[in-house]
Amino acid sequence: MSNLDSMLERNRDFAARQSATGTRIPSLPQALPKVKAVIIGCADMRVDPAHVLGIKPGEAVVMRNIGGRVTPGLLEELGLLGRIGEVAGQAPGGGGEFHLVVLQHTDCGITRLAGDPAMLTHYFLTQEEELKKKKITDPRAAVAVDVALLRATPGLPSEWLISGLVCDTPTGLVEIVVPPAALRRAA
Repeated sequence: MSNLDSMLERNRDFAARQSATGTRIPSLPQALPKVKAVIIGCADMRVDPAHVLGIKPGEAVVMRNIGGRVTPGLLEELGLLGRIGEVAGQAPGGGGEFHLVVLQHTDCGITRLAGDPAMLTHYFLTQEEELKKKKITDPRAAVAVDVALLRATPGLPSEWLISGLVCDTPTGLVEIVVPPAALRRAA
């Protein structure tokens, strides 16, 4: 049996459980996250943000990329998600408390690319002299950098909460690096 065959078999089990419990995947207007959160995390299979934070399907939007970093591509995806919500008749965050979480981790593969500035400048769409500011080798500093970048992004609602977390890969424990606070202070 190939890997794809195994995954498709797991999918059939998933679909059968969905059908048996009556918990079908909802249509878009009803598909807002129950936890009212967007979690930005790393693509590393060891630290799936949903598993690390105990998020069940339908509870939060989980966006993953290399390093769990805020990149121009991720900002564009956040904008698209916001627009999808608007088109579906939902205000950004769906009203009430909404949390934006940046979750990075120790022993991240992106740290091994620190010696490849050409690849990283392309990934972050920046100049080589700006790479030091990205704090590639320090996940705690990188989380603070990315939270600051999101705070400076004008299209995100000021009232959203934002926090920065780092998962210790050996233990799985999450540390708060940037405590939850409003994205921007009210004017």
